[in-house]
Amino acid sequence: MEKSRVDLIIHPVRLRILQALIDRPLTPLQIAGTLLDVPQATLYRHIDKLAKARVIEVVSERQIRGTMEKVYALPNRAAIVSEKEMAQLSKEDHLRYFTVFVASLLADFQRYLAQPNAKPARDGFGYRKFILNLSDKEFAEVTKAVNLALKPYLQKETEDGRRRRLFATVVFPEADRPIE
Repeated sequence: MEKSRVDLIIHPVRLRILQALIDRPLTPLQIAGTLLDVPQATLYRHIDKLAKARVIEVVSERQIRGTMEKVYALPNRAAIVSEKEMAQLSKEDHLRYFTVFVASLLADFQRYLAQPNAKPARDGFGYRKFILNLSDKEFAEVTKAVNLALKPYLQKETEDGRRRRLFATVVFPEADRPIE
């Protein structure tokens, strides 16, 4: 049983369910179509947990062959871990959640590469690591500028030749180390 809302959200399968629901409501069958490697019973159990915790919600229902089919969506900001929740986490919690995050990112990339038509260079895939020497004020300015730059693109739907692209960021101070 999860000890917190963060535990509920930062779980490999539930992260993928939430990712599938970004910008579009889906039925469990449609979600299953995007998570082909997750057994259906497991998927339904995780959808139920997210719904009971109000991280996702039923936005419509329709009768399909004698059963009620639900359509789920993400309520506004329900799947976002707040700054207050993050501040309450221990170092061990952060390490555990970051490990799940990195593992889920790696699994996403493995699923992408497994596609016969995957071509990283053509698809704009890239990764890099670099250092920014910034004061706290400058860092806040950079964060704000990046968020403002991304904001108009977060609302775009997957139409007109657009495809869903995973955009992940990781930011943390470099560990102090002696200069020789």
